Amino acid sequence: MSGSARDASPDEQVDAFRAIYPVTVDIPVAWGEMDAYQHVNNIVYFRYFETARISCFERVGYTSLASQSGYGPILAATDCRFRLPLVYPDTVTSGTYIGDIGETDFVMHYAVMSHRNGRVAAEGKGRIVSFDYGAGCKIPLPDEIRLQLEQLRRRD
Repeated sequence: MSGSARDASPDEQVDAFRAIYPVTVDIPVAWGEMDAYQHVNNIVYFRYFETARISCFERVGYTSLASQSGYGPILAATDCRFRLPLVYPDTVTSGTYIGDIGETDFVMHYAVMSHRNGRVAAEGKGRIVSFDYGAGCKIPLPDEIRLQLEQLRRRD
């Protein structure tokens, strides 16, 4: 979101953000999320990513499959690039889309958009592995999950 998008209002920036990220969740910034430096603590951004991740899992049916079969997702790796400090009061939109999909894993791309600033506050990604919790090992992505993930995939 660059160029003339920088001249857009914060609301227009949030709308543009939602067009990029097919799974989004609005989250109010809580006073208690701020640290001694008067901005939202870095670990909270990972919670914002988690909120979008779980919303995505629910959308594609991964949470119900996990409760029925014991096969589910597990976070194998994650990272974050902090771009803007968040402060209370604000609302953020945490969003995700699917990137590469492999035999046993896939990549989720995340971002957190500040409504107050109309800017992306953080970006990151996570590698999610399909896991058999009973056997304690990775397994191929279930076909029904793969089909749903493809609907949320963005090829850059």
